[in-house]
Amino acid sequence: MHNILVLGGGFGGVTAARHLERLLGARDDVTITLVSRENYFVLTPLLFEACSGTLELRHCAQPIRPALRRARFVEATVEEVDVERRVVRATAAGGAMHEFPYDDLVVALGGTTNMSLIPGSAHALTFKSMADALVLRNHLIERFERADAAADPTDRRRCLTVVVIGGGLVGVELLGELTAFADEVLRYYPRIPRDDVRFHLYEAGPRILPELDAKLADVAVRVLRKRGAELRSGTPVRAIEPGRVLLADGPIDAGTVVLAAGIVPNGAALGIPVDHDARGRIAVEATMRSRSHPNVWALGDCAAITGPDGRPYPQLAQFATREAKQLARNVVAAIDGRAPMPFHFRSLGTMASLGGTRAVAQLMGVRLTGFPAWWFRRTYYLFQMPRWDRRLRMILDWTIALFFRPDVTRVDVAPLGSAATV
Repeated sequence: MHNILVLGGGFGGVTAARHLERLLGARDDVTITLVSRENYFVLTPLLFEACSGTLELRHCAQPIRPALRRARFVEATVEEVDVERRVVRATAAGGAMHEFPYDDLVVALGGTTNMSLIPGSAHALTFKSMADALVLRNHLIERFERADAAADPTDRRRCLTVVVIGGGLVGVELLGELTAFADEVLRYYPRIPRDDVRFHLYEAGPRILPELDAKLADVAVRVLRKRGAELRSGTPVRAIEPGRVLLADGPIDAGTVVLAAGIVPNGAALGIPVDHDARGRIAVEATMRSRSHPNVWALGDCAAITGPDGRPYPQLAQFATREAKQLARNVVAAIDGRAPMPFHFRSLGTMASLGGTRAVAQLMGVRLTGFPAWWFRRTYYLFQMPRWDRRLRMILDWTIALFFRPDVTRVDVAPLGSAATV
């Protein structure tokens, strides 16, 4: 029996497992096992709308079990990979330790926010998971409530100041959604003028949205500046302190600081004893096979997959999807004694939501802005969800959001009996 073990239940890992199921059909000489810390995967480009309440939080995620047909799923946290014995050790709920033998290992453990890039990053919120989206939403609403009741102008100003660090796709899309969210919900806070809510975005690089065409990036900047946001490129953040961001020209007091600058591989992927590149990503050939261990494969944020030009492919959902499908074909080819094929993919384009019904997109060389770009982005990600039950829920959420404003319910997620954070 040939055992294929997939580590990671993100978009790449689940897509790889589903494609392996299709390619292997009813073959009884191969087993597929997927191990993931969560029993769902998140379509991360939809997290922004889940944070603002446009999309119900659970609807940007898909439970893994209904998405699989023959593959076994195990909810557990990867602890160690023994590449010599070809065994993975993982801890399930309750602390039970399991060992999973493998003949081919697919590593799709993803990445996490780089907390070592800026001193004091632990004082900032992050935006990478469903939990992050819920925490940020609750935090913003709590700051509006506090500002509405505040008598001290300094405290009020700090509560109403939001800083986003990082001017790439994640930072800009998050800023766009937050500004649109503020525009919608401040009607419930008549004592807070919209001009009192300040949004800042700081990017260390030379321009905002380097992933996009410069003209489209300029359009995005103009849209956000019209909503009162300050966007500055060439402005590295020196350090983050509680309630404060330190810049070269002085500190900025802020009640909300979100770090969206830089991704590093998941800690479990970093610990796998195979060759890694300088950034900690698993070093793979163009076939996504480990350079040092041929029975280990990797894709997504934890892998350094280079294109024909020698540059790594972007860490975007559209690339992870194509990588997963090609990797599945290569694993099956290796099992059957055929040569795996290199991964080659030319981007279909890049899209950035700006909140409300505004977006920018570059699709097959064509620039789109405003409503057409927003509509195309939503339609594309709608069909990235693998099941129609989730798609219909998303459509219903979006339809309701056209007629009603987001609510300001703040769900307390603190453990029972824990002290509130001030």
